[in-house]
Amino acid sequence: MTILVTGATGNLGRLVIASLLERGADPQSIIAGARDVAKAQDLGVRVAHLDYAAPSSITAALEGVDSVLLVSGSEVGQRVAQHKAVIDATKDAGVTKFVYTSAPKATTSDLVLAPEHKATEELIAESGLPAVILRNNWYTENYAADLARAAETGVLASGAGDGRVASASRRDFAEAAAVVLLEDGHIGQVYELGGDVAWNYSDLAGAIAEVAGRDVTYQPLTADEQLAGLQAAGLDEGTAGFVVALDAGIAAGALADTDGTLARLIGRPTTPLVEGLRAIA
Repeated sequence: MTILVTGATGNLGRLVIASLLERGADPQSIIAGARDVAKAQDLGVRVAHLDYAAPSSITAALEGVDSVLLVSGSEVGQRVAQHKAVIDATKDAGVTKFVYTSAPKATTSDLVLAPEHKATEELIAESGLPAVILRNNWYTENYAADLARAAETGVLASGAGDGRVASASRRDFAEAAAVVLLEDGHIGQVYELGGDVAWNYSDLAGAIAEVAGRDVTYQPLTADEQLAGLQAAGLDEGTAGFVVALDAGIAAGALADTDGTLARLIGRPTTPLVEGLRAIA
């Protein structure tokens, strides 16, 4: 079985390949798809040029491939077209398993990030590919900047209100992808993946305090206060508005659900919040 991992030089892609190798996959059975192949030379597996904007590169990378992991792109606003290029080429290649990293409750969520994932899931369904959908909750690593800022100022400011987040470390989600790629079965499943504990921002402030070794206070912000603060920090209006909308989604509970599926897939508890923060401190 040959596995192609797209976005292989990104944070998640690298960890998926590491997890595949740790679980005994033959390095020659793994292909790291990368726009810049030079950045993939340290992964210890085969490397193929794969550029979403160059369909011929996707087709070439898929030669002889049985399973594909499409790691969702990072370019918001362009992802549906990028994902479609991979889906179309994969359908033509006749792969036996197609795995996609989506967002929590992508087809019903009001989260500002959900629409592109919803559209991608619909394209996958329309394609008829033998697919597995991994709806990844937030990565604890997403809070690296909050950790650094709060460690310096003693304040964690956010518009997330009392919303809860079932985050896990990126390595946990990568391991789940590796399990699904290597094991028989899983086809047709939509897995809602999250950490074992859904925490709120007061809990996050406490975890940062433990890691930073200082008191940290959570300061809830209104949407207007958060928008003004982000713009004062140098963010353009569009980016600042996007962040505010994300936190509004969190406040409304978009990331709060967890049912233990991630832990069951990887065969161990997910990484606790404090441990995840400590690893990135």
